[in-house]
Amino acid sequence: MKNIQNISLQPYQPIHSQLTTGKFWSDEDVKWMQKALELAEQGAKRAEVPVGAVLVHEQQVIGQGFNEPIGRHDATAHAEIVALRDACTRLNNYRLPLQTTLYVTLEPCTMCVGALIHARVDRLVYAASEPRAGMVGSQMNLAAEPFYNHRIQVHKGLCREQSSHMLKAFFRERRQAVKNKR
Repeated sequence: MKNIQNISLQPYQPIHSQLTTGKFWSDEDVKWMQKALELAEQGAKRAEVPVGAVLVHEQQVIGQGFNEPIGRHDATAHAEIVALRDACTRLNNYRLPLQTTLYVTLEPCTMCVGALIHARVDRLVYAASEPRAGMVGSQMNLAAEPFYNHRIQVHKGLCREQSSHMLKAFFRERRQAVKNKR
């Protein structure tokens, strides 16, 4: 095992960031994904699938949300859509400013990728992959299709373990609740 004293630290980067983020993720990326995870927890407390999303421009939150299709009685109220609606309302524009990043705890679906493209999100950072319906790598990569007039930079895996654990625990508890009702 490597002695922790032998780890060379970069200036101003806490040890937990090096161990959590590796070389690819900045401290800012980690900060915003942690915010998305907090939002996902809020959704879980309301019996919604725990997915959270944060839109960031110039290191400021311009929109945020968590899954709310059950509570809002709205099939389109995915975390990404809620965050987009929040940002567009705040900015009074259906398009987002250049260099806007979305941090979301689960790989977006078809609907959400389309909305991100139309809103002109520049960068997408997601935590956990969605093997059944993920549309930026798992099933397809809609963000890379040449027929769209906008491209999104896609980065995956930041805080993957935390997000995956939260989702698995949520569905395990849901299954257990169903068994207990029998």
